[in-house]
Amino acid sequence: MAKVLVTGGAGFIGSWLVDTLVDKGLETIVIDNLSTGNKKNLNNKAKFCETDIRDEKISEIFEKEEPDYVFHLAAQMNVRESIKNPIEDADINISGTLNILNCCVKYDVKKIIFSSTGGAIYGDDCKIPTPETEKKVPMSPYGIAKLSIEKYLNFYKNVQGLDSVSLRYSNVYGPRQNSKGEAGVVAIFIKKILSGGTPIINGSGNQTRDYIYVKDVVKANILALNLSGIFNVGTGKETSVNEIFRKIVDGMNSDVKELYGPIIKGEQMRSCLDATKLINSGWQLDYGLEKGLKETIDYFKTRD
Repeated sequence: MAKVLVTGGAGFIGSWLVDTLVDKGLETIVIDNLSTGNKKNLNNKAKFCETDIRDEKISEIFEKEEPDYVFHLAAQMNVRESIKNPIEDADINISGTLNILNCCVKYDVKKIIFSSTGGAIYGDDCKIPTPETEKKVPMSPYGIAKLSIEKYLNFYKNVQGLDSVSLRYSNVYGPRQNSKGEAGVVAIFIKKILSGGTPIINGSGNQTRDYIYVKDVVKANILALNLSGIFNVGTGKETSVNEIFRKIVDGMNSDVKELYGPIIKGEQMRSCLDATKLINSGWQLDYGLEKGLKETIDYFKTRD
């Protein structure tokens, strides 16, 4: 039976992935420093190591556990924080990842599946929906770090023989998403309405994103065990922030009205991914936006 290691396995996407891996009967180890992850998300059938990916102890975990595959999701995920503190972003997202990659080589990991980004790598001046072949012009340190890791992965494959997959996610949403972070606009809007407040829409609200449900992202990760290369993971459909706000308000039977705030400097106006390459490899979407939003709203309604 294969053994897998998941960094960031107590986080939003990582915990759903761990649940699926455990359900498939795979022995699973979770590494998470709980900076944004939550112990409540942990699967009790997975082994948990509370450790930072930059820590030297990572090597000891690899030596002891000898994983066959690694899913690397642990990251500094806040684009705005990366702009405020690019050194810390690079320390976590680049140096931390290199620590993981070196352990993968040292302890003969068969493949690493890397959670990259589609929204922050391509920039604004690109074809919509955006294919993997489009030019990469990241506008934030976060996007630069993710693109740098993809290039490191190419080095580690060509020179060190480490097989890899990079999954470039669009805007992932769903149950367990952190409503306190910048990345989770769906969770932020839902939680704000549930608390009796009014969500703030930055700028005009005409910015578009490609919203993909977390369980479809997990499916892509599982499929990646049998793939190599770079793949977009998205729906190919644009939805404006105004539209997502209205769908959430309607889905919650709320009478909250739009409240607009200042535009975020450097924010992309459009982001939408072409996932044809992944679809041709056997992946398909199970969730449309309405179905995914309903499950997400129902989840948050049952939580504090």
